[in-house]
Amino acid sequence: MSAPRVIVVVKRSAYRRYVEEEGDPRARRLIRRKDPTVAHWRKAHEEHMRTVEAVDSALESFGARALVLKGSHAAFDAADAALVVAVGGDGTLLAASHNVGSIPVLGVNSAPRFSVGFFCAARRSNLKRMLGNALDGTLENVRLARMSVSVNGRIRSKRVLNEALYCHSSPAATSRYLLSHKRIREEHKSSGFWIGPAAGSTAAQRSAGGRILPLRSRKLQLVVREPYPSFGRKYRLSRFLVSPGDRVVAESMMTDACMFLDGPYRRIGFGLGDSASFAISEEPLVVLGLPGKRAPRNAGSDA
Repeated sequence: MSAPRVIVVVKRSAYRRYVEEEGDPRARRLIRRKDPTVAHWRKAHEEHMRTVEAVDSALESFGARALVLKGSHAAFDAADAALVVAVGGDGTLLAASHNVGSIPVLGVNSAPRFSVGFFCAARRSNLKRMLGNALDGTLENVRLARMSVSVNGRIRSKRVLNEALYCHSSPAATSRYLLSHKRIREEHKSSGFWIGPAAGSTAAQRSAGGRILPLRSRKLQLVVREPYPSFGRKYRLSRFLVSPGDRVVAESMMTDACMFLDGPYRRIGFGLGDSASFAISEEPLVVLGLPGKRAPRNAGSDA
């Protein structure tokens, strides 16, 4: 049997990027002064690197052919891989997921004291067992729904796992748009809106007043940020769920607007009259080791 090909995506720690690679003088000065703004950088980096070394050692012991990519946003082709391993935290897994179709992903929280890793089932203490089970196909998994996003009828992504932020390009400006769902079409003024699948419902959607959806839900949720309806009115489409097969359409009433997909690095600009649509994607993400995870206590019951 040929050795399995594994793609390992490793985040660059803040210490690695700003101190070791770029030699940023301000960052170095703050480190020397033990400034509280960078107090954990070195410890987090050292813990992260110990985990990276443990991943390398475990994969070597299993005879895997590992392609190690340094940087969460590195592009890669996972078509012939048996497994993708994201080493960092949820942000690393999220960034790597945009390169992944049906190949399973195992998240490794490399520095649990310093990073969030809800979707990362592995850490150094259980790493070898988790990797072994992942490679032999016995590690339990969950298929997370993702969102498809189109602009003017052209698909821009089928792999949005957390959310899209639709807004004016300036955070100080009012977002103006026409929002349509089923038979309702409204003109909105707000700070924009969040829309995304269940995986993102514990993050920005929740912070904006949305509900936490069950992890296996195949619905999208839209939450308007700071709605500003005319006096005496209420928006009917300020917070709602979108079932599979349905879609939401937003038509821009702005000359300078944008969408951010899964964080600040994937930005799509658009202008007056441009139309964006959102629907459940036919490409879920297979994440390993998650079935035992529980959502926060106030999770919603809607599937």
